[in-house]
Amino acid sequence: MKKLVLLALVLTLTVSLFAGGAKEVEAPVASPEWEAMGTPLADLRIRQALRYAIDMETIVETVFEGKAQRAVSMTAPGSWLADGLNEYTYNPELATKLLKEAQWPSNYVLDVVYYYGDQQTVDLMSIIQQYWAQVGVKAQFRKLEGDLTAQLWVPPADRVNGPSEIKWDLAYAAVAALAEHEFYNRFDSTASNNSTLPKKAELDALIAKTNLTADVEQQKVAFKAVQKEINENMYIMPLYHQLSFIYTSDKIDLKGGKFGNDQFSYEKNLLNWTTTRPDGMIYTNTGPTEFYQMPAVNPGQFLYQEVLFDRLVNADENLTPTDGLLAKEYSVSPDGMQMVFKLRDGVKWHDGKPFTAEDVRFSIEYMLQIPGLNAVAVTTYSSIKGAQDFLDKKSDHISGIAINGNTVTITFDKLDPNALLTFSQWPILPSHLLAGSNPVTAQQNAYWQNPIGTGPFKVSQTVLGNYGILERNNDYFFKGNGNVNKIYMYSSVENDANLLKNAEGGKIDYAWSKNVQDAQGMANIKGMAVQPVNIRYTRLFYMNQYPHSANIK
Repeated sequence: MKKLVLLALVLTLTVSLFAGGAKEVEAPVASPEWEAMGTPLADLRIRQALRYAIDMETIVETVFEGKAQRAVSMTAPGSWLADGLNEYTYNPELATKLLKEAQWPSNYVLDVVYYYGDQQTVDLMSIIQQYWAQVGVKAQFRKLEGDLTAQLWVPPADRVNGPSEIKWDLAYAAVAALAEHEFYNRFDSTASNNSTLPKKAELDALIAKTNLTADVEQQKVAFKAVQKEINENMYIMPLYHQLSFIYTSDKIDLKGGKFGNDQFSYEKNLLNWTTTRPDGMIYTNTGPTEFYQMPAVNPGQFLYQEVLFDRLVNADENLTPTDGLLAKEYSVSPDGMQMVFKLRDGVKWHDGKPFTAEDVRFSIEYMLQIPGLNAVAVTTYSSIKGAQDFLDKKSDHISGIAINGNTVTITFDKLDPNALLTFSQWPILPSHLLAGSNPVTAQQNAYWQNPIGTGPFKVSQTVLGNYGILERNNDYFFKGNGNVNKIYMYSSVENDANLLKNAEGGKIDYAWSKNVQDAQGMANIKGMAVQPVNIRYTRLFYMNQYPHSANIK
């Protein structure tokens, strides 16, 4: 019955509901409690009412066929999620009551923006529009085009009183995070992308505590306090957590390998995998298109990023740093301000050149200068002592990186709570092949046509835009006991239009996507298994709580 109701809501939607541009409306009769603040969304009761009016449980069950998780926080279920949060369970009667108490202006039309063009997003926006209409809230939805940063994330000059630089009421968006800090640092009043939330001193103080320790358990306590503050005050409206799906064929055995977030790098123990294919080949997607993707933003999004390169340390399937990789051992000072990495002896690049400590120094300095580098890595590298002087061309090297033989000591100017996580994610690159090249245009370097790493597999053959083949690196420092000798990669980006076709042809052994339709299709293919994976990927509404509407005086 619930599914039929939702489908009916979608079918009754007219094209006019998605016309671009905000509608002209009459000035509302404002409630004295929020009139001075310039927007109805400044009233907590209205923000809560909008959430109580949405039946996310039914939306997850129907629109997403159960392949998503209803959200009560930015943080996904697990050990990082706070207990006792208000789940804002569907309650249209309470929503109506709160709106009446807050004197919701019935002639106000919420301006809601989104930037995804897929049908699932359009359906979701349509359904939410109908839910709000049922409690007397009018809303217009429009898709943004062009420079999204300028339209979404420009904060006002006055972080206390506004007015806002953006004019919409709510924005449907997503945040994919490697670390919890990426979820919550953006709510600090000084954050460069905090365009919706006026300064909240209590929230600022709680966020600051999450950045004062590198101890994971202490971080969890601090983040749970942040979650409770945001939840109680409905500063944002979490909707659902997107899942990832890993697909494996009956021709491979992962030998106990774990499933994790394949946007990032974690130890898959691929050298222990076995295949029943006589030639030792396994098949996957996300192979090179015009080039091999440089691992600057999502360092494990393409399988080759993980197996061509090594990191200083390993991370497990939960993206928790574990043991050494290129570093045979490492230590962190009690205050988190210094890390010592003792590198393995005898490691070679795929071209036979020796791996050295200078490669570590070079890689950190090179990555620091790459535009668009993931925020976690930027924070780590820029926190190293002397990083800014290096960027300002006042020194030839980052002074906080000291080399003594095969030992690399890294000293920080300020604590970075995710430094070890960074060193488990971003690879070490060959200085002998990239030295002197321009990091600003790194992806354009010819090196990424045929990259050389130290990892367990190396490039064997590449036809860009068609396929790539990797072969086992017999000189690797860990041998493994599996029989996978080659990896065939179909050229594709994350959303692979040919994934199902290749799987139906028996030529996919390991792949992943975040696409619900892919997961549904894969589940119906004989010999394929689908494993849902909980990742830090949350869809939500940002609510603009600064004065921003011309209709409010």
